[in-house]
Amino acid sequence: MRGDGTLTYDLVVKGGRVIDPGQGLDMVADVAFAAGRVAAVGPGLPTGDAAAVMEAAGKIVTPGLIDLHTHVYWGGTSLGVDPAVVAAQGAATTLIDAGSAGPGNFHGFRRHVIEPSPVRVLAYLNISFPGIYAFSRTVMVGESGDLRLLDANECVRVAREHKDIVVGIKVRVGRGASGGSGVAPLNIALDVADELGLPVMAHLDYPPPSPHEVVPRLRKGDVLTHCYRPFPSAPTRGDGRVRDEVLAARQRGVIFDIGHGAGSFGFRSARAALAAGFPPDVISSDVHTLSIGGPAFDLLVTMSKLLCLGMTLPQVIMAATAMPAAAVRRPELGTLRVGAVGEASILELREGRFDYVDVVGETIEGRQRLAPAGLVIGGRRWQPPEKAA
Repeated sequence: MRGDGTLTYDLVVKGGRVIDPGQGLDMVADVAFAAGRVAAVGPGLPTGDAAAVMEAAGKIVTPGLIDLHTHVYWGGTSLGVDPAVVAAQGAATTLIDAGSAGPGNFHGFRRHVIEPSPVRVLAYLNISFPGIYAFSRTVMVGESGDLRLLDANECVRVAREHKDIVVGIKVRVGRGASGGSGVAPLNIALDVADELGLPVMAHLDYPPPSPHEVVPRLRKGDVLTHCYRPFPSAPTRGDGRVRDEVLAARQRGVIFDIGHGAGSFGFRSARAALAAGFPPDVISSDVHTLSIGGPAFDLLVTMSKLLCLGMTLPQVIMAATAMPAAAVRRPELGTLRVGAVGEASILELREGRFDYVDVVGETIEGRQRLAPAGLVIGGRRWQPPEKAA
């Protein structure tokens, strides 16, 4: 604060196209930060006393992007990747880990990854005691296949011990993740979530169980990730119509999340759903060791795919800011509202020829790609570690 009472800014991001769909903002403006919070948004903000100025002319400034589906228990699980790398590549200031850890190893995840992370990491707690423990190119064992590993009381206990960072309960079902257990793991997860007052994030891979069994069980606020999977777990029928159970789920408030990953996003499903007026609520990468090198790569590449399939720029930004913030019940995130957490993502929208590949190998040619141009964390410009650059 100056002697005349005028606020001194720690950082002003100047002259970018500010897109904050949660507030209906889309204009060329400056964004100022002070004391770790958003201090002002508007054209021509004073910079004379700002500790730092970041020029953003020709770039896009958004609330800090939120990747709702990542796997960042690096070193503790075979699928985990470094959160600093994920943040730098995807321009995300908040990463939500989607059930890498379960009740048996969540304390290690917190101590060794979440607390030292330079970016915010929140987590869905896996219903299975060891979390996703055997996920690699050579060893793949579904954590929900043995019901002896699913202890509801242990999950409730650990979720309560870490309630500041646990945002929900993760369960994976399908032939790969749960084998012959059917919908039993989902039912246990729903009971645990109900006891805790938290949502479930449900993964469905190759049936059984089928979408007919899984989707009707989900409640308002629950997340169905991998919502544009290829057949036979696609959201649409062969004639292009959205499945009845999927439409009913959206009507009652189930959240539909992309969760691209290595096997969970198909262009055919995406085109059909978008053509039928069924866009995703949330866009996320499901980045892990088998998808960070492609086909998902990161949050921005996933957003770019949806942009090239016909969603608008404000729509894809909304799906990576305000919508995931609402899904994890953190309204202070995903917004540039004055007083909100001092985070922003600075992006470039590149024009050219870009090839995009889905999980079954289909390639499309796009004319645009979002690329990272900077992050603001804690009201200051964040410089990623050299290995994450």
